[in-house]
Amino acid sequence: MNQTDWLQYDVDQMVQGDRELLWHHLKPHKVFESKEQMIPVEAKGLMVKDIRGREYLDATSGGVWSVVVGFGRESMAKAISDQLIKMTYYAGALGNIPAIKLSKKILDYLPNQDRIFYSNSGSEANEKAYKMIRQLSHIDPERRGKYKVLFRNRDYHGTTIGALSSTGQSERRQHFGPFAEGFAEIPSALCYRCPFDLHYPGCDIRCAREAEEVILREGPDTVGGCIVEPITAGGGILPPVAEYYPILREICDKYGIYLIFDEVVCAFGRTGKFWGYEHYDVKPDMVTMAKGMASSYMPLSATTATNEIFAKFLNDPNDESDRLNFYRDISTYGGCAAAMSAGLENLRIIEDENLVERSRILGDYFLDRLKELSELPIVGDVRGKGLFCGLEFVRNKKTKEPISEAEMAKIMGDVAAEGVLVGRTNTSLPGNNTIMNFAPALCVTKEQLDRIVTAVKKALEKF
Repeated sequence: MNQTDWLQYDVDQMVQGDRELLWHHLKPHKVFESKEQMIPVEAKGLMVKDIRGREYLDATSGGVWSVVVGFGRESMAKAISDQLIKMTYYAGALGNIPAIKLSKKILDYLPNQDRIFYSNSGSEANEKAYKMIRQLSHIDPERRGKYKVLFRNRDYHGTTIGALSSTGQSERRQHFGPFAEGFAEIPSALCYRCPFDLHYPGCDIRCAREAEEVILREGPDTVGGCIVEPITAGGGILPPVAEYYPILREICDKYGIYLIFDEVVCAFGRTGKFWGYEHYDVKPDMVTMAKGMASSYMPLSATTATNEIFAKFLNDPNDESDRLNFYRDISTYGGCAAAMSAGLENLRIIEDENLVERSRILGDYFLDRLKELSELPIVGDVRGKGLFCGLEFVRNKKTKEPISEAEMAKIMGDVAAEGVLVGRTNTSLPGNNTIMNFAPALCVTKEQLDRIVTAVKKALEKF
């Protein structure tokens, strides 16, 4: 058998294998006992072809918002292949050339961050940040006992038990407990469904100020970190108001709490700026990233921190009382050199094609086009930044009663029938998994954005 044989297949065998062998992510498999699932087999740019030859315009960057430079980039494949031939892997206890080069590039985009720790998924990147905070609560006299981490309602930080412990989506957490101790929830930052039933700007940004109440309730001497998505992603595309993060930053500074920005979704131009937090007047203590870091051509993630934090782990290995006080963590795939090469080529494409600015300009256009749908009785709210937008569907605009999940599923099917793939909140928010989301690759054209809006409009007009 030669390598080309792996690309050959029999359609019926693959459909049967998909049904009988695979355990899919986030899917209730009972429905596939009688219904064939789409199997993507080819993709180029934003176009995806399935095993039956049907073609779709993908408005989700691979389903989970990660293929920011689009599908089928030969230069990405070559960068990966060249590095695999030269040197595939060595454990992250040692550096490699593409990792060193990528670190310089990434940190140039993060002027207040100094060190980078590689791993292979967003969940893992966030776990690394939590472990840094927890270890410092043992070894740093100034941070003794400060092990707890605040997280925000409706934010998602990953699939491991630790990351789920800090995730504010109850349906994602259901049945997976008991969870790790030491995490405390703060309110969401969605004006459309304000948790305090207030109205901006007369609300005094209570959703941000409530964090101080949670800190005082938990005990300021026990709270060491606060993690937030700059723009809540899977929880419904929620951009906070401009004042939100400066207030949160001030509260964190007051109580000596590290502010962590989970940029797993928002980074690398998704929101019209390189980092999502750049929309706000705020600086992070730590940043986590994944998804668009290598556009999912290879698994890659990272956790960054300031030199101030890094220096707290500089120990004397010859001192018996101090020898374990370095950051004792590992990620096997954090040593995959080809993943770093993919990250470098991904950044080259983003820079050479000016994709961050493209995201800003086309994002403004796209949001304006989506706002045209506000005239439809089912559209309750339209929100987003850059090429990251959402529509929230309601039965009644005055009461904001959501439509049913069955109705949401039908709308999704009707959009797909128009040859367009869009996303939605999925098993996340009880009674409110009714937000359609859009995150097309940053190389999307204006004509493709128009096609997305037209497909959604046709589907909604059938409601």
